[in-house]
Amino acid sequence: MKTKPHEWHCKALACALVLALNLPVLASETGQPPASLASVVEQAWRLNPQAAGLDARDAEARAAHELASGLTPEPASVSLGSLNDRQGRNQGKQEWEIELAVPLWLPGQKNVRRAEADSRIAEAAARRVAVKLDVASEVREAWWSLAAARSAKALAIRRLDTARALDTDVKKRFKVGELSRIDANLAQGEILSAEAEVIDSQATLLQAEQAFRLLTGTAAPADMGEEAMANATMWRDLQGDSATAELHPQLALAAAVARSAWARFKLAEETRRAAPELSFRVVRERGDFAEPYGNSVGVKLKIPFSLGPQVRRDSSAAQAEAEQADAEMHRTEISVQQEIERARRTLVATDSQLTMAQERRSLSADNLQLAEKSFTLGETDLATLLRIRAAAIEAESIFDRQRLARAAAISRLNQALGVLP
Repeated sequence: MKTKPHEWHCKALACALVLALNLPVLASETGQPPASLASVVEQAWRLNPQAAGLDARDAEARAAHELASGLTPEPASVSLGSLNDRQGRNQGKQEWEIELAVPLWLPGQKNVRRAEADSRIAEAAARRVAVKLDVASEVREAWWSLAAARSAKALAIRRLDTARALDTDVKKRFKVGELSRIDANLAQGEILSAEAEVIDSQATLLQAEQAFRLLTGTAAPADMGEEAMANATMWRDLQGDSATAELHPQLALAAAVARSAWARFKLAEETRRAAPELSFRVVRERGDFAEPYGNSVGVKLKIPFSLGPQVRRDSSAAQAEAEQADAEMHRTEISVQQEIERARRTLVATDSQLTMAQERRSLSADNLQLAEKSFTLGETDLATLLRIRAAAIEAESIFDRQRLARAAAISRLNQALGVLP
């Protein structure tokens, strides 16, 4: 049976659509490196051990909310009992008893427990964002460490290529008698020094790649671009009211922990005794074999007494935890403000250093160009050329480090502001 042209086109379109929808999955399964810092953070987040338990914490908090919304503070219970005289007179005495016990909420306890469960749900959500921000911090540091190692290796390879080109030129001129053996030895020594630098840079790069792969589970992308700087108004917002400041994940978590601790304190204040218990009893009994069974129904109310020292112990422990959470929240606020100020000043400093490094690189490149012309004309010796070339390579290295340092400073400022990639 032949396929019609329009059916063939429909099948081809469907296959193309399925392939397009599954490209991300196929890329992840084949180990293709992620394309951006944000995707790397997401991948590291899925592999992070702390993130593995957050779903369970959230489920625990929601289960506590369901319990607090129930009709009873604890599950009801059923008891069944039997009494007879078979071991004694054996005259047919028989008694069956069934009892249903239902715990009761204390006045105001249900609302307080529901509020405590809500605070735990909010704390679990805030902790998820804060842990993800911590993962982003690790990824950012690994990202720029790897970028610096790649840059150092590339610069070392350029130095080696330049040294080999110079050695070739020196050998030619040495053979025709224009340069001495000392110059030839200096050129060869420059090659050995450059090769040693390449080996060191390869070892550093391998270490950075292994650290990155351990953190993210994959290799880094070839193009490691820098982040966009966060909005400058966030710095002013975090210095404003507490509602705006809680946009920062660490501040939001500290505030959520404090609210949860105070909710537990209120719950301890309201829970001054165990839950009362209302029981419904049904008894079916007879006196001997000749008597018919009779039924009776009863109600029992159990009210536990309050123990003062135990109440004070639980309340004091909850209050101490809440006050400690408040102190930790204030410390976190100060720490975040200091970290933002330090990151901002570091970025300003790296901007200035990058400008100076760029000027120094331009001057060194100009000097190197003049020295190479002078060496070709025989006006400059090889030692001077090597010294100027070393200065140019150092200036290039400083510029690359400052460029990456500025990009890393932007990432650290975003991290201090609580902004995810």
